[in-house]
Amino acid sequence: MSDVVTGEAVVVEVRVAQLPSRAAALLIDIAVQLATLFGASFVVGALVFTADEALTTMIYIALTVLVLVGYPVIFETLSRGRSLGKLALGLRVVSDDGSPERFRQALFRGLAGVLEFWTLSGAPALISSLISEKGKRLGDIFAGTIVISERGPRQYGPPLEMPPQLAAWAATLELSRLPEGIAATARQYLTRWHDLSPVVQHEMGSRIATEMSAFVSPPPPPGVPPFAYLTAVLAERRRRDHARLALQAGTRQPPAPAMPMPYPPQPHRQAPHPYQQPQPSHRQAPPPYQQPQPPHPYPPQPHQRAPHPPRPQQPIPGPMPAPPAPQPPATAPGPTSGGFVPPA
Repeated sequence: MSDVVTGEAVVVEVRVAQLPSRAAALLIDIAVQLATLFGASFVVGALVFTADEALTTMIYIALTVLVLVGYPVIFETLSRGRSLGKLALGLRVVSDDGSPERFRQALFRGLAGVLEFWTLSGAPALISSLISEKGKRLGDIFAGTIVISERGPRQYGPPLEMPPQLAAWAATLELSRLPEGIAATARQYLTRWHDLSPVVQHEMGSRIATEMSAFVSPPPPPGVPPFAYLTAVLAERRRRDHARLALQAGTRQPPAPAMPMPYPPQPHRQAPHPYQQPQPSHRQAPPPYQQPQPPHPYPPQPHQRAPHPPRPQQPIPGPMPAPPAPQPPATAPGPTSGGFVPPA
């Protein structure tokens, strides 16, 4: 593993490709190049057998340069740092700051590869890779690149099952202030726990547990080993996350389907307003209970008002009865056994 500082001053941990994997990828690329060169030479020889000898030599030279230099440059530029051999073994060429390889860097590596592998049989590349801390060959040093491995070793599943002895304690934990970085570090430690020596297991686990205890409360019971403490915290954190997601999924109910109307409105007809009285038609006959009024015996003369009929005598109201006596209010029930007072 090696640290790479990006352009934003962020330290990223990458896995540097080892020499055996790089050698195997190189052998695959060389086999592809030789097969392409022999096949293209056979095709060119069959097509230009009647041409000038100088033209044939020029075509062979151009074909050789195109295969030896153009193959790695074109593949690494288009595939962002991977040739066929690197693609087969999970390797990739990146810049020293972790950014993808550019065309200029691929060209430097391709030109240096002709000198290292095809001219000097790979001796400079081998010596430089053994001396360099990050396994760089001359082409990587000139281009400012590094070859990393995208396929990590076999990972063991982190033991995130809650220890039964710590289940009651873990249910009372306060995990809202736990940073994601410390949780990720603890998870990586538990993943690689089987690959570490006993001394490193204890020392690294104690350091991570001390950092985590500054953000998690209450402290663990005495005598709990670091890996058990980290396992309990991560398992409880995962349980709460799953419970929160399940609660959120349960509150999102689908909308109820719209109920069809029992009596759909008829087209081109409008229901009357509930407070609007229907207007009688001009051709409607008078109701049967309406009788014609007889003429008044003495019709009123013009400019003379008709006399008002006498008002009926209203009875004099008697004394009002006395209001009923107020009843005493019912007694409110007392508090329950739990201390809650029910409503009156």
